[in-house]
Amino acid sequence: MCQLLGMNCNTPTDICFSFTGFQQRGGGTDVHADGWGIAFFEGKGVRLFLDPLPSAQSRIAELVRNYPIRSLNVIAHIRKATQGVVTLENTHPFMRELWGRYWVFAHNGNLPQFQPELDGSFMPVGDTDSERIFCWLLQSMRRRFGNAPPDRDALFAALHQLILPLSGWASSIFCCRTGLPDCALLHRAELHRATRPVQHGTSEGRGCDGGFQRGDDSR
Repeated sequence: MCQLLGMNCNTPTDICFSFTGFQQRGGGTDVHADGWGIAFFEGKGVRLFLDPLPSAQSRIAELVRNYPIRSLNVIAHIRKATQGVVTLENTHPFMRELWGRYWVFAHNGNLPQFQPELDGSFMPVGDTDSERIFCWLLQSMRRRFGNAPPDRDALFAALHQLILPLSGWASSIFCCRTGLPDCALLHRAELHRATRPVQHGTSEGRGCDGGFQRGDDSR
């Protein structure tokens, strides 16, 4: 199983405290040694750090831990590989552009029988099912809404509808979009049950919502 960490705040906040323990799960306190990544959203931009090395041994992770990047939304992933070899191109989170905004995607689960047809508008670079799912989701949303982005409610409804047919496998997804007026869209789905929102919590009283997920399958 992979490790997922998400943070959603109403004021720019650093994730150094939470990331310290999370980093050690990648080959230190846990067996997830197949790469890691983290994305920080800043306005319409994204700072994306990826490393196929275990996060507990990664100098890039040390940089992130010691560099207090402030963000409204953060997605982090530590990988234990099932599909796809351990390489940089197979390291989560993945990022693509849709409707002039960056989308970031991280996934825990295993979908060996899910082979959607891709039309070429979004194509995987690596060979994981996760990146293939991401490309299919973006392709499906573009087909549904065309070149104009929908409002938030329509977007959530579309993602929910697209994810439900995959309910035969236990998986979790973080999918985030930049460019919304207040904060990025943070979406988590438990694919073996109905979609539900990210767990809520606080981060040093600074008005943050966070979600941490330990999955049942590897990614």
